[in-house]
Amino acid sequence: MRSLPLHGTVKIPITRPWFDSEEEKAVIEVLRSGWVAQGKNVAQLEERIANFVGRKYAVAVSSGTAALHLAALAAGLGPGDEVLVPALTWISTINAVECTGATPVFCDIDHTFNIDPEFAKSRITQKTRAMIPVHLFGQSAEMSALMDFSKEMIVIEDAACALGAYYRNQHVGTFGQMGCFSFHPRKSITTGEGGMLITDDENDYQTFLQLRNIGSDGTPLFPDFPVLGYNYRMTDLQAAIGLAQFQKLSSVLEMRRACASNYDELIGNSALKEWLEVPRTTPAGIHSYQSYVCQIKTGSHDMEALRSLSEQRNNVIHALASDGIETRQGTHAPHLLSYYRNKYGFKPTDYPNALKADWLTIALPIFPQLTRVDQAAWQI
Repeated sequence: MRSLPLHGTVKIPITRPWFDSEEEKAVIEVLRSGWVAQGKNVAQLEERIANFVGRKYAVAVSSGTAALHLAALAAGLGPGDEVLVPALTWISTINAVECTGATPVFCDIDHTFNIDPEFAKSRITQKTRAMIPVHLFGQSAEMSALMDFSKEMIVIEDAACALGAYYRNQHVGTFGQMGCFSFHPRKSITTGEGGMLITDDENDYQTFLQLRNIGSDGTPLFPDFPVLGYNYRMTDLQAAIGLAQFQKLSSVLEMRRACASNYDELIGNSALKEWLEVPRTTPAGIHSYQSYVCQIKTGSHDMEALRSLSEQRNNVIHALASDGIETRQGTHAPHLLSYYRNKYGFKPTDYPNALKADWLTIALPIFPQLTRVDQAAWQI
């Protein structure tokens, strides 16, 4: 899968899923079976993911965004509830809260781009009902510190980027009550679009099953629909691709980590080290490198200086695109985006670390087939 190029022909995409004859064979088998909707392949993928991460239950859905939405609904979030969320994340994290009528409470980030535990702790009020830590780019959040003060909260882990990531030898997504994964093409393995919910709680599991299936009670032939639900089902066609992809997961993770190590070396041995900071990791975590995100170095909090650096970053992204090399900003600080800025009256400087990450990060191409020659090509 290639995203649309910003300029000209893409020579090195930001990502490229690793497909071969196994995915082709899996898709053909589903097509020939005549059953392409949710079926046995979905059930098999759910079982594989549950076993891999170490949870009793896994429920496949149509996207990582759908997984987050169902988790928020299963948690019973609604008007009057406050939910702690990082001020740097893909907008789906925040939208999952907003769509329930609950209020997202933004928390600044630490050096790993994840929610800062001390900042989050300071935002707790009597209305705080839940927290959604994100394991951004495949780097685990500091779950020990976060879980220490969240015993009275529902913890929903957004592990969309983090299949194959660990914190203190425990797979991320398994510390809280629920975990959410994505199988978007930029993730380690893909189903095209798709997501997965995981939990050890039987009630949550049954709720996920019902909500993803339009609220059905599951009765064959003549079902009732006692709750308001959604069509968030994954198809067997998608799951067949996912099963073939899952067989490659260990190799994919190994190759991504090798790419990241090579980038560390390339940047560390060049003049770029004076300008770019490579991803900072936590010793307690094992990074899955869904993305390799650098940040322009600066000690300044002056807005004009940051704007100037951000313009330089944007010029680099456009120049590389013109040369056929796709890069991106790391991700968004949602308090800078129109909907949340306008509704809640946020100022850019409310979350200074997230602001810097939004304006100064650059994600380099990373995928299993990327060669060392390709990795060196982006340096300009």
